Amino acid sequence: MKTKIEDIDQLIKETLTEEEAKFYDDLDDQNIFKMVGGLYKGKNAWITILMIIINVIVFGLAIYCLIKTFDIENTNHLMLWLAGFFFCFIIMSMLKIFAWMQMHKNATSREIKRLELQVSSLASKLSE
Repeated sequence: MKTKIEDIDQLIKETLTEEEAKFYDDLDDQNIFKMVGGLYKGKNAWITILMIIINVIVFGLAIYCLIKTFDIENTNHLMLWLAGFFFCFIIMSMLKIFAWMQMHKNATSREIKRLELQVSSLASKLSE
């Protein structure tokens, strides 16, 4: 199956112009590190940076809440500090999920661009 995909990619590259072929190569599959790096590019990079800052602050707050649970003797206060810890954990989890969703959106967008390029290449070949 892999050879068929490589053959199809080669056929597509042969039909593209040099500029389109370079653009097509940029749309290739990315590993996880390139996907994470892609979060810091584009017009929404500031959201990712803000999420990292908030995540570090909330992590510090979660550690503080966890440490405070060891000093508390009253059960009601212990439950409040543990609730604060779990609330911080939920916030950190949601920020991570948002980042993964952004990476998925970028991958989907890249695939749509690849399809658009293939369709435009095919349309130009049919019109000739």
